[in-house]
Amino acid sequence: MKKIALACILITLFVSCKTEKKSEIGKLSDEYALVKITTPDLSGISDNGKGVLNLYKFAADQADSIYWKQTFGDKALMDGIQDSDIKEFAMINYGPWDRITGKAFVEGYGERPLGAAFYPADMTKAEFEALSDSSKTSPYTMIVRDSAGALASVPYHEAFKNYIEKISSELQAAADITIKASVKNYLLKKIEALRTDDYLTADKAWLDVKDSKMDLIIGPSEINDDQLFGLKASYDAYVLLKDEKRTAQLSQFTGMADDLQKMLPCDEAYKTFVPGSDSEIYTFDAIYMAGHANAGIKLMALNLPTDAYSQQQLGTRSVLLRNIMSEKFNRVVNEVGMVVLNSDQQAHLSEEAFYWCVAFREIAHGLGVKATVNGKGSVSDALGNKALTWEDAKASAAGLYLLCKLLDDYKIPGLTTKEDAIITYFANLVRSQRFGEVSQLGRAYVMIFNYLNMNGAFKRGDSGKYTIDYDKTLALISDLTGIIIKTQATGDYEFASQFEDKYCSLSDDFKADLVNIRLENIPIDLKFEFEK
Repeated sequence: MKKIALACILITLFVSCKTEKKSEIGKLSDEYALVKITTPDLSGISDNGKGVLNLYKFAADQADSIYWKQTFGDKALMDGIQDSDIKEFAMINYGPWDRITGKAFVEGYGERPLGAAFYPADMTKAEFEALSDSSKTSPYTMIVRDSAGALASVPYHEAFKNYIEKISSELQAAADITIKASVKNYLLKKIEALRTDDYLTADKAWLDVKDSKMDLIIGPSEINDDQLFGLKASYDAYVLLKDEKRTAQLSQFTGMADDLQKMLPCDEAYKTFVPGSDSEIYTFDAIYMAGHANAGIKLMALNLPTDAYSQQQLGTRSVLLRNIMSEKFNRVVNEVGMVVLNSDQQAHLSEEAFYWCVAFREIAHGLGVKATVNGKGSVSDALGNKALTWEDAKASAAGLYLLCKLLDDYKIPGLTTKEDAIITYFANLVRSQRFGEVSQLGRAYVMIFNYLNMNGAFKRGDSGKYTIDYDKTLALISDLTGIIIKTQATGDYEFASQFEDKYCSLSDDFKADLVNIRLENIPIDLKFEFEK
C-alpha cells in the first residue's frame, strides 16, 4: 500500500510539474481546439476522382506557401523556432503576431504591420499615394521596393511565379484525369487566371461546375489581411466534398436573390443593385484547407466571387462548410451560450439554427449595394479600410433579418424557430467578440453587440446571465441593417468612423462575460490537423 501511495504521489508531482511548465503561449495555443479533419467516405468517388483530390491537396500546399509570403515573409524563420509552444502558435497565426491582439509573441518583432507583407514595412501612406502606377490598388499586386529603393507594383503572377507554376502543374494533371468536362474546363481556366491575375472567366467556369461531388477553391480572394488600405487579396485553398443532402435542401433558395434584395430594410434607392441571376448555395465538408483558410480564426462559409463586377455579371455561390460549422457550434458557440444565457433561453441554442444563420449571412454578402449612389465609386473605394468591417456587419445583421422573415413565412425547412435563430445568433455574437477590436471581423461583431445592447435588446442580470427581448432585438437588427446599407450606399466614411468610435469598443458587459467564459476554458476557435 505504501508503494502504491508513493507512486500516486510521484505521478501527481509529475503531472503538476508538467502543468506548471505550460507557457503562456502554450495556453494561447490551447485556446484553439484541435480538430482532426478526416476524409469522409469516398466510396462514391472513382479512382480518378481520388487522384484529383490528392492533386488538389498538392496545389493547396503551394497556395499555403504564397500566403506565408503575403502575410509574413520567410516561413523558415518561424520553422526555426526552438520553443515548441511558440512555434505552434506561430503556425496557427502564420507569423509572429497574435491575429487577435496584433501583438508579437516572438522576440524581436514589433506589432503586426497593418498592411501585412503586401507593402514594405517602412512605407508611408503618403509614399503609397504618390506612386503613379495605377495597378497599385489592384487586389492582385504586391507593393515592393525596386533596386533604387522606390516603390513598385508587382503582379501576383510575377511575384509568386514559381509557386503558381507548381499549382498550375498540379491543376493540369488533375484536368488530364478528371472525367467531368465542367471540372476540366474550370481547372484549365483557373490555370490561365493564376498566370494572368484575370479571374472573370475562371469564376464563370467555377460557377458552371454543378455536377461534381468534389471542388477546389484556390487563389486570391479574401482581403481582410490588408488592414492598411483594404485592397490586397490573400491566397487560400479549400478542398471540398459536397454534402448532397444539404445542398438539395438549400436548392429552394436558388434564384431568390432578387426577392431577398427587395426585402432588405432600407431605402428603395439603395436596392438598385441587381444580383446575378445564377446565385446559388452549396454545402460541403472541408477536407483540406490552406493559406488564409487555415490561419487564425477559421471561416465556416464563403461567398464567391468577391468583387462587385463579377457578382453582378455572374452571380455568386455561397459555400457552407458543414463540418467546420458543426465543430464551431458544439465546441464554442453552444458552450458560450450556456455560460451567458438564462436557463429558460438556453434551450433555444440550436446547431440547426446556427447553420441557417451562417447560410443567410453568406447570402447577404451578395446583396445590398456594391457601388455608391452619389458618385464616390465602389463601396470598397469610398469606405477604404472600414469597408470590410461594414460589409461583415451588413452580412451578419441582414442575414438574421432575412432568416427571420423567411421563418415567418415558413420557408425554412425543419423545426427552427425565430427564437432559436435569435438566441443562437446572440451566443455567436458574444463568442465572436473574442476576435477582438483589432481584426475587422471582430470589430463587426463588437459593433452589432454594442448597438443591440446599448439600445435595450437584452439585459445582463446580476448573475451575469442575459435575457433577450426577441422583438426588440429583431427591430434593432432591422434598423442597424438600414444604417449600414445607407452608409455603404453613400460612402460616408466620416459617419462610419464616428459610428465605430461609439460602438466598436469592448463593453464592460462583454469583459465580464469574457472572465466567465475563460473560467470554463471554452476555446476561442479551432486549429486543424489534416489527414494527408
